[in-house]
Parts: sequence; structure tokens; C-alpha cells
Amino acid sequence: MDDSEPKSAGRIEPASDLLEIAAHSAVSNLLDVAAQLAGLAEDLKALSSRPIEPRPTLAEPDDQPESGFSGII
Repeated sequence: MDDSEPKSAGRIEPASDLLEIAAHSAVSNLLDVAAQLAGLAEDLKALSSRPIEPRPTLAEPDDQPESGFSGII
């Protein structure tokens, strides 16, 4: 048996076809990433147009426990 012949019954792609498939896959992946980045850029643009508002705290300064209470029971 000649070792240069394929051992599997499946179709073997020539190297040039495999390179073309890999190139198409890479281009497709890059286009997907570019689309995601464009979407993120739009989201950031929308967020940047909004003013930053302070978040309310859970306890206002008037609601603090008395100074004798350490909070540990």
C-alpha cells in the first residue's frame, strides 16, 4: 500500500482550496467583529450624550446610627 494515498474515504481538499476556505472564514469572522464594534460604538455614542447622574446612597447622612452603636452585635 502506498503511504501517499489518503487512508480515509472522505474527499481530500487541495491545499489551495483549504487556503481559500480559511481566507473566507477569516474574512467572515472579521466582518462579524467589525459589525459588533460598530454596534458598541453606537451604544457608546448614545451613552455619551446622557449626563452622568449621581446614584443615591442607601443611607443619607441624617439616617446614620448613633455614635455609640458600632454595628456589631
